[in-house]
Order: sequence, then C-alpha cells, then structure tokens
Amino acid sequence: MPRRALLVIDVQNEYFDGVMPIAHPPVAQSLPRIVDAMEAARAAGIPVVAVRHGTVEGAPAFAPGSHGWQLHPQVERQACDLRLDKRQASALAGTGLDDWLRARGIDTLVLAGYMTHNCLLATALDASQRGLSVEVLADAAGSPAYANAAGRAGAEELHRVALVVLHSNFAAVTDAEGWKRAVRNDRRLVPDDVVRSHLRSRAA
Repeated sequence: MPRRALLVIDVQNEYFDGVMPIAHPPVAQSLPRIVDAMEAARAAGIPVVAVRHGTVEGAPAFAPGSHGWQLHPQVERQACDLRLDKRQASALAGTGLDDWLRARGIDTLVLAGYMTHNCLLATALDASQRGLSVEVLADAAGSPAYANAAGRAGAEELHRVALVVLHSNFAAVTDAEGWKRAVRNDRRLVPDDVVRSHLRSRAA
C-alpha cells in the first residue's frame, strides 16, 4: 500500500495578487481544493509539507520577505508536518526533503499547488528519477500564460499539456475527489505509459 506525503507547492501570494496570477484553472477553483486536500491528508494521517519558493532580495517576484513570497493565508493557517523553502524548481533540489521523506518511509509524493508546468512538473520528474511514485491533483494546481522568443502558450494549454506529459510516464494524474477516494480505499494510483499514450493519439 502507498505511503504518501502531500506536497503543497508554492501556494504564494505572487500567484494571486502579484505579478504572476494563475489563470487556469482559476484560483477561486484550485485554492479550495488545495485546502481540502490538506485537510483530507491530515485526517488520513498523511504528512503535509508546505513548500515556498524564493528568489533574491529585490527580485520582481518571490523576493524573500515580500508580500508575494508569503504563503497564501488559507494555506499558511493549515497545520503542516514540515515547511520548507526552495530556490530551484524541484522541491527536492537542495532542500533536504528527500532525506526527510525516506526517514519516514514515504514512497509516494502527492503534488498540489503552482505552477503545474514548472515546479510541479520539475518536482514530479525529480521524484520519479529518485524512485518515488508521484500523484498529481490536476484541479488543485494551475498555470499562467507565457510568451517568449520560443513562442506563446496560454494558461490552459500549459496546464493541460503538462498534465498529459506527466500522466504518460512520470505521475498518476487525478482530481482531488478521485485522490480522496484512493486514500480511503488505500489504493495506489498509477500513470499511463508513453507507448499507449501515443497510440491513443493515433486512434482518436
């Protein structure tokens, strides 16, 4: 049976009223599901880890000590087993989280928070390479839009494509209600694989 820990990644003010507002799904939808997942995890005895991203002093976003850097109040007030700060996209990179998880026999990471296509994706790939199973709560996550020299991508596209890639190999993608059912039934969620994901695209 899975031994889970819930990672609530970067649910910070920057994504609500800062320079990088999450656009899809709307935070009015994702935030209640994040909080509900935290409460469900606590009720099930699943450790909860709140992760906060920081850059450097004076940076335009996530500057330590700034309003945008702070966790959203609805997450800040929740009980957590561990709170940690990170400087890289993966919550496992340079934070000591891997050791903390292994000391507690955790073999499955459950990811919620922001951004789907960046820090959730990076954490999932990192965890997978470390031999951990990963579950991602699709409706308890979200993305903004991007535009750069490589092109443009809307928030819905970034969120959706990241989830498709994750479920093809690296993580089992589900919604918050489906995850809670799996927890109640002590059931492990499993991802698809790249071959079947591709073959379905050809058959559609």
